[in-house]
Amino acid sequence: MPDNHFLSLVSETISALNTPKFSAKIMQLTHACLAFDCAVILGCKEAKRPIYLYDSIEKERELLFQRYLTNDYQNDPFIRYLNTHQQQGIFTLKEVISKDLDYHAYCQRFYQQTGWKDELGIFIEIEPELWVIICLGFINDKNHISIKRLSELEPYFCIIESLCRQHWKRADFHLAEPIKDHLGGTQLHASVQHALTTFGRDILTKREQEITVLIAQGYDSKEIALKLAISEGTVKNHRKRIYQQLNIASLSEFFQLFYNHLITLPK
Repeated sequence: MPDNHFLSLVSETISALNTPKFSAKIMQLTHACLAFDCAVILGCKEAKRPIYLYDSIEKERELLFQRYLTNDYQNDPFIRYLNTHQQQGIFTLKEVISKDLDYHAYCQRFYQQTGWKDELGIFIEIEPELWVIICLGFINDKNHISIKRLSELEPYFCIIESLCRQHWKRADFHLAEPIKDHLGGTQLHASVQHALTTFGRDILTKREQEITVLIAQGYDSKEIALKLAISEGTVKNHRKRIYQQLNIASLSEFFQLFYNHLITLPK
């Protein structure tokens, strides 16, 4: 039977629904079910580039933005497994590694440099073709994943799933969630909001900045056109000029430039 502390965390998480505090609260709740060392929450739309929603990484955190979110996510076994199986649940690293994945190269680029020794993925379907992945990282040997500890988390999956669905079904995936909020800290989304509003500000027009913000939040040209009530062709023309002004040639370069801007902003 859940203890009073757990029930209190459930209550706090429910109260945080549809607010920027939700990500930190759902991770506090998850941590009460299974201790982990760090976490990343990603939003996934139709096998597109994942959208950063939250992290509590401390060591080598810049790798998340400079490598993983710009390119390395394509080799993430959890992302690949979700794209292939579209299955909800809790998955260990051993369960999702495919034989054709260059796993050793991926480990060198992410796990070895961050100090992660193991990882757990929680896949939650918000609605068709809209998913949330909660990645739990394990650095401390005391927090290693055992069958017993995993079995202790599984009964609470339905609670985590329901809360995440309630939150993200009403609040579209936005980049401006809490940043480096260590399982309940008070630093909210101001850093990301500031990065969104200042990125390219000196060289882009107001409309181009508006489109740049939407690109950074994972919208494609068709979605941007619908959101701004303009034609898709107009959006593509704006994107072409944005790329020219930023001196980039691809979406990957766009995200690399944006994430570099984000992590180098004065605190």
